[in-house]
Amino acid sequence: MKRRLTAAIGIAGMIVSVAACGSENDNKGADAKELTVWLTVDAQNNWPELVKEADAALVKAHPGLKVKHEYYGWPDKNTKLDAVLATDKAPDVVEMGNTEMLGYMVKGAFAPLDAGKFTQSADWLDGLKASVTYQGKTYGVPYYAGGRVATWRKDVAAASGVKAVPKTYAELTADLDKIQKKKGGKFSAWYQPSRDWYAAMSFVYDAGGAIAKESGGQWKASLSSPESLKGLTEFKTVLDKYMHGDKTKDESDRPIVFGQGNSAMIFGAAWEGATAADPKTDKVGGLKDKLENFVMPGPSGKNMPVFLGGSDLAVPVKSKAQGLAAEWIAAYTGPSGQKGLMAKGNLPNNKADLATLKNDPATAVPAVAAESSWFVPMAPGWGQVEKAQILQNMLQSIGTGKQSPADAAKQADAAIDKVINTK
Repeated sequence: MKRRLTAAIGIAGMIVSVAACGSENDNKGADAKELTVWLTVDAQNNWPELVKEADAALVKAHPGLKVKHEYYGWPDKNTKLDAVLATDKAPDVVEMGNTEMLGYMVKGAFAPLDAGKFTQSADWLDGLKASVTYQGKTYGVPYYAGGRVATWRKDVAAASGVKAVPKTYAELTADLDKIQKKKGGKFSAWYQPSRDWYAAMSFVYDAGGAIAKESGGQWKASLSSPESLKGLTEFKTVLDKYMHGDKTKDESDRPIVFGQGNSAMIFGAAWEGATAADPKTDKVGGLKDKLENFVMPGPSGKNMPVFLGGSDLAVPVKSKAQGLAAEWIAAYTGPSGQKGLMAKGNLPNNKADLATLKNDPATAVPAVAAESSWFVPMAPGWGQVEKAQILQNMLQSIGTGKQSPADAAKQADAAIDKVINTK
């Protein structure tokens, strides 16, 4: 899924080599003469040369092979994929948003892959590795990622007597208290939409809690645990003290609100600050030069664990060229491919490459933030939990004061338990 760093990075060169790779069906379609790869328009528009170089590497290894590409927008991709998977004309490689993988893995739509045959697989980012793993098997390869950071207006902070970005949660809340006092009640020192479950669950996981836990092959909701409630209660405190906007909203319009000058800080996807500062959104004037990113500190004393958005590449089980498909993925996502993707402003799929971004001030914040991450429960019924918006509804009840964190969490746990183990 499209997640971009806010800072531009110079474009680096790339030399692709086909690494040792494969799937558990390495020999299936080994003599195929054609490979069909489905990617989103992000690759087509932003790094087409990387696609071409992966193609060239595979053709060099398999003379006469023809690699075909189809590109899709995020809104219509899965509808088209669902339709073609019902036929015998499935593509050989498909790009999936990491939150989309689970439903397809549960249904057996993707072929299992041998993770050990993909370079740097032992070093994949935790949140991305979780997205391609189901019941102990690997069904995809992480492609690239985008994390979440705190972004605030350094001019508003300075006017409130704050000279530097906070390093601890205590410093953060003390700074926000100063800003809130200076700006007044209608201003949101921290614009944090109540229904933003990505941010809220970061508080839960930071406190040692979880959405749900697995035991004996069964998942059980755990939002009512003492640890989870500690995180939800702190999230409620943030909403009460610093969020003075509409508490029935989700995060979709956060960059717009931030760009309107109604808030001093947001905690969201790394690209949101840049979107707010876009001339089309910026109502403050010169917002781009007034913004500063920092790693979100957690109440636990550690960096706040963040949800990693990103893309994975998978091989449909109906592919007639699974071995070649795995080779193409290895060429595209290997060391040289990751270098090229980072040069285009993406976070890499592995910790070793991520570490190199920490040394560049332009990319250090999102790189450090991505080191600590969480992911959704890889349970067969998780898709039903998301579809019912159980977490969002719970958080709105908490944020608006309709229910206490304990009562809302208990109700949410009951709703989650009804569907989370259902395929």
